[in-house]
Amino acid sequence: MAEHFEENDLIKQRKVKLGAITSSGLDAYGGRFETTSSIKQLTDSFAESRTVTLAGRIMAIRAHGKSLFYDIKDYSGKMQAYVKSDIIGQEKYEFLKNLDIGDFIGVKGETFKTRTGEPTVIVKELTILSKSLRPLPEKWHGLKDVETRYRQRYVDLIVNDDVKTVFIARSKIVSYIRKFLDDKGFIEVETPMMQSIAGGAAGKPFKTHHEALGIDLYLRIAPELYLKRLLVGGLDKVYEINRNFRNEGISIRHNPEFTMLEVYEAYSDCEGMMKLTEALITGLAKDVMGKPELEYQGKKIDLSKWEKISFADLMKEQFGVTPEDPQEEWVKKLKAKGVEIEGKDVSKTQLINIVGELIEPKAGDHPVFVVDIFKEMCPLAKVKKDNPLLTDRFELYMGGMEIANAYSELNDPIEQRSRFEDELKHARADRSAKKPDIRNIDEDFVRALEYGMPPAGGLGIGIDRLVMILTNSPSIRDVILFPQLKPQAKQEE
Repeated sequence: MAEHFEENDLIKQRKVKLGAITSSGLDAYGGRFETTSSIKQLTDSFAESRTVTLAGRIMAIRAHGKSLFYDIKDYSGKMQAYVKSDIIGQEKYEFLKNLDIGDFIGVKGETFKTRTGEPTVIVKELTILSKSLRPLPEKWHGLKDVETRYRQRYVDLIVNDDVKTVFIARSKIVSYIRKFLDDKGFIEVETPMMQSIAGGAAGKPFKTHHEALGIDLYLRIAPELYLKRLLVGGLDKVYEINRNFRNEGISIRHNPEFTMLEVYEAYSDCEGMMKLTEALITGLAKDVMGKPELEYQGKKIDLSKWEKISFADLMKEQFGVTPEDPQEEWVKKLKAKGVEIEGKDVSKTQLINIVGELIEPKAGDHPVFVVDIFKEMCPLAKVKKDNPLLTDRFELYMGGMEIANAYSELNDPIEQRSRFEDELKHARADRSAKKPDIRNIDEDFVRALEYGMPPAGGLGIGIDRLVMILTNSPSIRDVILFPQLKPQAKQEE
């Protein structure tokens, strides 16, 4: 409670200063202010005796006799500003007592270096641009409750340069992905975020209602079925950097709103997507992060080694399970090995979790493509020609996490309808298990396939997890500017 009152007292003091500023006829929340450069541009090509105009937030104030030193910070860096009473005038100098750490100011002056060699601007004109009423926290870096940092990301960005660096890197990563695909002839498209049927992936959707149409809609769990409609329409190389929504758990690897890259290329296949993925990720590491190998949570990731591991072989070695076994036999063998099974069948989610548990220890120091995945787990993928019980699909694991998923796209409309019907039947037969949230078959998608879709490869990459790996961030919340959190009142309870 004492801290609460202390903070309020500080805010009251700043409001008094705000009143002094406005009563003098100045605008404490000014408008347009032209600068000659960013601070980083100035420091990178610093020369003395140049007239410059800069703007930024005051991060430190130091008084020295009849002089003041301000550390001014903009998005690019920090610069020292030197204010002397005999240059700016005594009256204006006294007025600067109304400035606090956190305020935005603009300065015009001349560059020079101090006796210690620090680049500095000696101020001849100073403009107040925005008065800060709430003081910046002093012990932000040591906060035990990291959710406060996520909840007040704006403060996190102000006081923590490492956080800002991560999000600047994220922006560069996404820009590189766009350029990489654009240069290969792909076109970026947009597909609906509200869909009448939630499809394209396994997951529980968020539900909403459209008043004018009088229908229920679902926030998309994946854009896949719409993107493949575009292949039918003759757009042979498409991609979308898309927001997806799944009404499921929250963890260091899961956020209910997340970003995916989905790529579809006509006349390609799973192998083509594998080559594309490897080229993209190695390019990101080298060209954006500036290093040929990565480090994630204390472990090196060697990007010169990309391994393939058979999921079918692992399941047989670890559990004695084969794709020829009926589902009840899978359940029996998995339970015998201590795997907990909900319901009568093994759900796709459970199998995916088993994949992760088997692969994560093997994917610590280099990327691993998991291939030979059971047909039951892949309703939209082509089966392998030499074994129709396995699909031509891969899941990519890096740093112990699933990063990407790709396959040779199923383009047979009869087989696709049959897969949808089997999936719907299993979902309705076992409501107790966490089956995909399926309500109806997407008849329009099947109809589109009936017009003919070229053979194609499709790829999905989790942007958030990829950024985690590339920036060595331990939690997905560290790479999402505003992650979903519990309401603050519930947290306090």
